[in-house]
Amino acid sequence: MKRRVVVTGLGAITPIGNNVEDFWNGIKQGKCGIDEITLFDTTNFKAKLAGEVKNYNPEDFLDKKSAKRLDKFSQFAVIASKEAMKDSGISEENTDMTRVGAIISSGIGGLNTIEEQNRNLLEKGPDRISPMFIPTAIVNMATGNVAIELGIKGESYSMVTACASATHSIGEAFRAIRHGYQDAMVVGGTEASITPTGVAGFSNIKALSTTTDKLRASIPFDKERSGFVMGEGAGVIILEELEHAKKRNAKIYAEMIGYGASSDAYHITSPLPDGEGGARAMINAMKDAEVMPKDITYINAHGTSTPLNDKCETSAVKTALGEYATTVMVSSTKGHTGHLLGAAGGIEAIACVKAIEDNFVPATIGYKEKDEECDLDIVPNVGRNTEVKVAMSNSLGFGGHNSTIIFKKYKD
Repeated sequence: MKRRVVVTGLGAITPIGNNVEDFWNGIKQGKCGIDEITLFDTTNFKAKLAGEVKNYNPEDFLDKKSAKRLDKFSQFAVIASKEAMKDSGISEENTDMTRVGAIISSGIGGLNTIEEQNRNLLEKGPDRISPMFIPTAIVNMATGNVAIELGIKGESYSMVTACASATHSIGEAFRAIRHGYQDAMVVGGTEASITPTGVAGFSNIKALSTTTDKLRASIPFDKERSGFVMGEGAGVIILEELEHAKKRNAKIYAEMIGYGASSDAYHITSPLPDGEGGARAMINAMKDAEVMPKDITYINAHGTSTPLNDKCETSAVKTALGEYATTVMVSSTKGHTGHLLGAAGGIEAIACVKAIEDNFVPATIGYKEKDEECDLDIVPNVGRNTEVKVAMSNSLGFGGHNSTIIFKKYKD
């Protein structure tokens, strides 16, 4: 028998808030976290804007040793995971930690460390590469450091499916709990790739917006969209088996009911023009959740603000939901945060869970020019106070990776 899975903890560090409360308030207030890049000199760079985490000092969150030895992507992972775990109330006193797992994903990993150590190699020679280079930079160390920090002794690993990483991770954690392999999972994504190499690399494949207008840079579904804006941070949720959560008298935010995934098998960066791959992920998730298109209240779209993604995702929603595509609310929160790459699905899952809890649908901010090819109800500029019974989140990654997760309002 399938076990029910609920959300009992949330943690986030984002361009619009360094905890869940501030992040969600920023969403509700229509706050835009995109600004000029301060992390390096952009004089010779095409892209000048990003969604940086503001007022960030790692020692405000971590002890001095951890702040020094962890790459920024691992710092973000630990910060968000500690908040989520504290929020959940899970501890060694009430939970068998060998039955608690972790999957914290990243699209790129320790790019700051890779750049720093490459400079050492070129300027000072191979003997000056830090012996901590590899264990600091590799992607799985986000999960590794979270497990060490929180005493997690169950399944722990990282998934890399580019911008779909966190959503795939949440889906796989959901399955692990539902089928009895774990009782709880610390799961989500983290990213810290606003670096010279990261920004130049995405710029040179023409993926990034080059506008200098902060409010017209990340504009999902707008006809004048020209590329995405890099973001950084982490989003982590605690998934838990229902009876385990009830036994602890845990607060239950929502129930996770479905997960679907698919592959485009088409192109290394472009989605299928008709969105068929993304549609299959949504259809698979609805089938898994045992819900119909008419049951979906809200979709948090991948909505990157690139010309191809938003058009193809619109087609995917129409294919998956049929006649109900015209009535479902579909917004992208990347106007608020920019695109957090492998962490995007983590903070967007939090947005879905909070939408259900607060009965508030986030807006697609920065929207001005209607695109006839993106003709869904994208909740332009102003969020809506309305009951949210079922929320879906989509993530699509380079390589043709598609993932969809579904949450609903919890009822005993």
